[in-house]
Amino acid sequence: MNPDYREHLMRLIAPGYIAHILSIAGFLLALFLVARLMSEKKAPANTFAWLLVIILIPYVGVPLFLVFGGRKLRRLAERKSHLVPTLRGKSANVAVDDAGAVAQTVVSAGGSPPVAGNRLKLLTTGEEEFAALEHHIRQAQDTIHITTFILGRDDTGRRIVALLTEKARQGVKVRLLLDAVGCLLSSRWFVDPLREAGGEVGRFMPVLPFSSPGTANLRNHRKIAIFDHCTAIIGGRNMAREYMGPTKLKKRWVDFGTLIEGPAAALLNEIFIADWSFATKQPAEPLHAAIPGTVTDAKGRSDLQIVASGPDVPGDPLYEGIIAMIQEAKESILIVTPYFIPDDVLLRSLIVKARAGRQVTLVLPSHSNHPITDYARRYYTRELRKAGAKLLLFPDGMMHCKAMVVDERTAAYGSANFDLRSLFVNFEVGVLVHSPAEVRLIKAWASKLMGHCHEARTERQGRRVLGNLAEELCRLLAPLL
Repeated sequence: MNPDYREHLMRLIAPGYIAHILSIAGFLLALFLVARLMSEKKAPANTFAWLLVIILIPYVGVPLFLVFGGRKLRRLAERKSHLVPTLRGKSANVAVDDAGAVAQTVVSAGGSPPVAGNRLKLLTTGEEEFAALEHHIRQAQDTIHITTFILGRDDTGRRIVALLTEKARQGVKVRLLLDAVGCLLSSRWFVDPLREAGGEVGRFMPVLPFSSPGTANLRNHRKIAIFDHCTAIIGGRNMAREYMGPTKLKKRWVDFGTLIEGPAAALLNEIFIADWSFATKQPAEPLHAAIPGTVTDAKGRSDLQIVASGPDVPGDPLYEGIIAMIQEAKESILIVTPYFIPDDVLLRSLIVKARAGRQVTLVLPSHSNHPITDYARRYYTRELRKAGAKLLLFPDGMMHCKAMVVDERTAAYGSANFDLRSLFVNFEVGVLVHSPAEVRLIKAWASKLMGHCHEARTERQGRRVLGNLAEELCRLLAPLL
């Protein structure tokens, strides 16, 4: 064969040959991922959504699953697992039998038991929480441990970094743990003054470069500040201008948090130490050795249960605690959340309670900061309303609160939203309140919030075609959100 002709023929064949090999490789990779997906213990809706994306649009679905598809990664579980915060020294645990079925469910699912002797103060505005944060930073004598999902590169973030830097110069041990994705632009030079003053800054699961497939999906969404091991601030607020600040801001998000003094704060410190040790590779033993025995001393009368949730927890104690709260409801269930994308069990539990005559009330923002979740929630809220539940919408800006109150016996709040990502993917932390007096305080705050809401209008039977399609598409993709 003429060499020139053979060369010309190879030029024609080679691109098609390579494309054929790539197509086969892509098909085999997609097949492998489907097999892996089916072997994982995901919710059926989650599995179905991933299957559709991988099969119908593999060029999009395969890379997305490699980056975001993992839930409880095996390697991660080996490195960071079995996080069950435990008090060191004197025990302040509440008898689980006395705390009721909800507490028992959480413990059986892998959570910590309730602890007595706490003082709880509600922080209902961003100005109030910022003032508490600044006060306790200034008053700290030994340690300041803070973890946040977002540290804003704004006046609020700069003020917090300046306060922490000042305390580090005074010899207080300051440790600041930032999520590597949420704080992508503020975890480096922005906090250099703190590092230079002797403080430490950790970055949770950097994703550039990817440390392992799926780590981009596993974010530390916990928001905790602990001072001298025994005082803590916890809730839904990040450390940025839209969440908190020294003065009122017209467009500040409505959110919720608390100040805890007592043994429950020491348990939150245990969660911080576990996260810090994992992120920085520093051993946890020296940090535990520095904790004084007085951290378990009683400061009040509140019975609180600290519940960690995420890939570092063997079960799903926060999720199962929520289900138990719903099942135990005798009169009313109140849920306040910015996003509402439940799984089938959670949705069906609420529907059953509404049909049984319990007062089920859901409070959502009229429009959240993520429009796709607003479309995705429509199906779930419609089904609840058909069952007799009430849907209240907060119209004045973004409402970012996360809380749940059942009767006047149990309340829950923390960093987790009522969506699949918070309940099954992210690292989260919640507080279950078992003291009736404090539950009533939280319910009173929620009632005041509800006074600013309006009841959702009845949807028209003939909805717009485009809106219909958008809702169905978002609901289909909801398990991936």
